[in-house]
Amino acid sequence: MLRVGNLQRSIDFYTQVLGMQLLRTSENPEYKYSLAFVGYEGNPAQAEIELTYNWGVESYEIGTAYGHIALGVPDAYAACEKIKAAGGNVTREAGPVKGGTTVIAFVTDPDGYKIELIQRAEGAAGGGLR
Repeated sequence: MLRVGNLQRSIDFYTQVLGMQLLRTSENPEYKYSLAFVGYEGNPAQAEIELTYNWGVESYEIGTAYGHIALGVPDAYAACEKIKAAGGNVTREAGPVKGGTTVIAFVTDPDGYKIELIQRAEGAAGGGLR
């Protein structure tokens, strides 16, 4: 779950920039929060990210315990180009991880959360930016 400062802005980022689908939303007026769940292909077997907007809270401190979300992608180089074309913020271009051969990249969402893109080996299954 990620706490976000603007729910629609975050939905737009995860759907339009990272290519996820909005799976469902809910409102809780009594406790003043809204939820949106995003994921790839609408497949319940895939991981989902819960975006939580606490009404009236526009920003959060991310904290030292949070590292990043990691998403598998078939081609990290192409994913970075697609993200940049959609207005996303690529903070580390695609390339081999230091001391290894796995290709990774990093992007940052509108609330400052880091997202690592990990290029999967050929033939690996799963969702991700296409």
